[in-house]
Amino acid sequence: MSFLPPQWQPSDTELADKTILVTGASDGIGRAVALACAKVGAEVLLLGRNEGKLETVYDEILRAGGREAGIIPLDLTTHDPTRYEALAEQLTAADIILDGLVHNASVLGERRLLAQTSPASWQEVIQVNVSSTFLLTRALMPLLTQATSSSIILTSSGVGRRGKAYWGAYAVSKFATEGYMQVLADELKATRHIRVNSLNPGAVNTKMRRTAYPGEQPDSNPSPEALTDHWVYLLSDASQSLQGETLSAQD
Repeated sequence: MSFLPPQWQPSDTELADKTILVTGASDGIGRAVALACAKVGAEVLLLGRNEGKLETVYDEILRAGGREAGIIPLDLTTHDPTRYEALAEQLTAADIILDGLVHNASVLGERRLLAQTSPASWQEVIQVNVSSTFLLTRALMPLLTQATSSSIILTSSGVGRRGKAYWGAYAVSKFATEGYMQVLADELKATRHIRVNSLNPGAVNTKMRRTAYPGEQPDSNPSPEALTDHWVYLLSDASQSLQGETLSAQD
């Protein structure tokens, strides 16, 4: 069941004066969330590895009348902590205070038995889906702490709540996402005004979903744009009571 309050819809200024960083913002859910946040007043920082695609989203935000976005080209396959720390230093130098951090970027990896999964694919999935979340959150924590009320959203999956054969490293990474969320939320609940929750989008018409289910009719699933209110709600002050919750965007 959706956690959104009945009839809740974001106002035109729901995220006014907030700065939100979205990973994987060049496509799919990340792009849709970034556009939705900008539409209701947020300054959005677009993080992804394809700078050209990020520039396209930047242009879309401006055409829609949103605030000028920031473009952050960063390949999350890098495990060098200094890259993440350098980003935090750049944002600090620009007097950025983060009100929200959406961990959306993920890679699917190989859909095969664990015993047949290549070490290279395993390492890539764990790095992008888990380790980069740790490194980026660790680096940006001082900027999140400065906000009066900030929100961290980790994108989960149904296979990260109940494992399924042939989902391999991806499923394992999403179980790790849930565990990371629970630990961080418990650490922060009594000490800082930072709330941490996980959100499972469910089946969505994205490139990743189409790759995972090539025989499925794509239009049988909702578009990313149809679900963005869930992210906006978790980023808004309306969700301040939610902490350490495993949430879902669809029934």
